[in-house]
Amino acid sequence: MTLLAAIVGVVCGTFIGIVRVAHDENGNFAVLNALCRVYLTVVRGTPAVIQLLIMYYIVFAGADVGKIWVAAAAFGLNSAAYVAEIARAGILSVDAGQAEAGRSLGLNYAQTMRFIVLPQAFKNVLPAFANEAITLLKETSVCGYIGLMDLTRGGDIIRSVTYDAVLPLAAVALIYLVLVVGLTAGVSKWEKRLKRNER
Repeated sequence: MTLLAAIVGVVCGTFIGIVRVAHDENGNFAVLNALCRVYLTVVRGTPAVIQLLIMYYIVFAGADVGKIWVAAAAFGLNSAAYVAEIARAGILSVDAGQAEAGRSLGLNYAQTMRFIVLPQAFKNVLPAFANEAITLLKETSVCGYIGLMDLTRGGDIIRSVTYDAVLPLAAVALIYLVLVVGLTAGVSKWEKRLKRNER
């Protein structure tokens, strides 16, 4: 679920970030930029749990869609709002001369963004992307609100049966901690490899 949400978040968030940068640079996509700004304001201004409930009880209420897909869509669209700002900051961190060099080689805006700007921007904001992935992983702990079995709900069921809150909740916290530490170590290794490739 976290992986699916991360894919949705990165794809949608990067698209929104590009739209916002393109509008700020040359005024293109005025209507699309306005819609993106409204989207960012609404998503970042409301709790993820409420967005999950709206997605489950309103948006997909009459559709025969699995709960995992609903949760992945909800968390993915929530993550996209934060990824958009990360992507925008990454794009702006790339020297303007890089884009100008791409255009002078005959590349159009989309090609320049794809082959020159975005790869450099990605390396610049990899730690921020990793932080968002960790946040996303922990946010999925509220999926029990739509009846989806996850670690938190499993721990709560065990607690209600055994009347012991310490062991199940400590186990859930430990599992999340191991996942986060593993994800952090993986990203750190990837970041070092990218730095070695630059040399």
